Amino acid sequence: FMEIKNGTNRFYIGETEKDPDAEIVFKYRRSNLIVIERTFVSEALRGQKIAAKLLEKVVSTAREKGFKIIPKCSYAEKVMNRGEEYKDVLYKEDVDNSPKHLC
Repeated sequence: FMEIKNGTNRFYIGETEKDPDAEIVFKYRRSNLIVIERTFVSEALRGQKIAAKLLEKVVSTAREKGFKIIPKCSYAEKVMNRGEEYKDVLYKEDVDNSPKHLC
């Protein structure tokens, strides 16, 4: 089992934060938003669902704090928009382009 460590604005796997084997990088925006900037997994660790575990760590952090997530990196965006399981933490812009239903 590889330990996911808590770094500065990131969760990572590896010896040091400066040279991680895998990481998910994010920043806090306003008082209640987490923007996921990028996800990286080294060749050696690919295919072990490491990216999913890193994303899960950010998601559980958001749930604990009552924050919403804006997934800017393509991996996080794809995964978080795929199913219902992240609906509670996925930040939806107020201006959304879907047609409004008339009542």
